[in-house]
Amino acid sequence: MNAPHIDVEQVEAANAAFYEALEEGDFEKVSEFWLTPSDLGVDESYHDPADVGVVSCVHPGWPVLTGRGEVLRSYALIMANTDYIQFFLTDTHVSVTGDTALVTCTENILSGGPAPDGDDEELGPLVGQLVVATNTFRRTPAGWKLWSHHASPVLAGTEDGDGDGDGDGDETPP
Repeated sequence: MNAPHIDVEQVEAANAAFYEALEEGDFEKVSEFWLTPSDLGVDESYHDPADVGVVSCVHPGWPVLTGRGEVLRSYALIMANTDYIQFFLTDTHVSVTGDTALVTCTENILSGGPAPDGDDEELGPLVGQLVVATNTFRRTPAGWKLWSHHASPVLAGTEDGDGDGDGDGDETPP
């Protein structure tokens, strides 16, 4: 087992590389970051779906996706329908306990699709989105791999600058 600071550095690097693969639209690289049953020593020809090898993912506004195939299909769809995406990660915190790591972060996302008039040479308007995410990693012989990703949109505040609309300046979640 590595020293705690080495584990944290490795998880930070895996987390950053996962988002870089998304930005590049590299489906093969994205796929390599997700756990397989064999990563955990489970026979891939037979395993219970409730087994620890099953991954899960929640994209903002989506239902929970379970199983490696379903999760990877979702990323294929996102990449096929997004011409440009960039993640600026902030508020990143990594916690490692044994062979499990938890990463929380804010995804400051800038994305764009095709131009509205069908011009293949230009992007449509860029859209910014703020999302909070929790990424759970497991240590494998091949390095740290994603076990679960859960992302939730941050609701925009009202004109008075707070999130609850009562004008008193406190941020009350909905």
